[in-house]
Amino acid sequence: MKEKEYLTVGKILSSWGVKGQVKVEALTDDPNRFKNLQEIAIDLAHGFIFYQVQSVFFLKQGFPVLKFKSIDTREEAEELKGYYIKVHRKDAVRLPKGHYFICDIIGLTVDNELGDSIGTVIDVLQTGANDIYVIEAKNKKELLIPAIKQVVKKIDIENGTMVIRPMEGMM
Repeated sequence: MKEKEYLTVGKILSSWGVKGQVKVEALTDDPNRFKNLQEIAIDLAHGFIFYQVQSVFFLKQGFPVLKFKSIDTREEAEELKGYYIKVHRKDAVRLPKGHYFICDIIGLTVDNELGDSIGTVIDVLQTGANDIYVIEAKNKKELLIPAIKQVVKKIDIENGTMVIRPMEGMM
């Protein structure tokens, strides 16, 4: 499975102030990662546009506010509203062993331990206690599988597979 080259870390909500800053919704477990960003990419319909990060600070509500070197007016910043901020995978935070980026989990084919095909992961719900993998089963129904060691036995990102042991009554 080809890994995604860029990972989404935030969404631009609006311009902020009059000097070209943007208010961002953090789409990462650790919003403090924005403090270390040097370059970001925005995925436009016709390709990526890259910006150098000039400064970052946080509002009281926790929202990061970013200033890009080439954006100097409120109007220029407003044009970026609604776009997602991405970072190159090489610049992403390093995850501990056994942890994965959501974008790498979505699309995995899911089998049970006997090798029977269950379906494909189509979404990951973050509940706080543990993630829930939403699997589109072969019959087009959605299955909700808790991302816990008792159920998820193996994740192989490179081969695009996940092996599960469903709990009684789960399926």
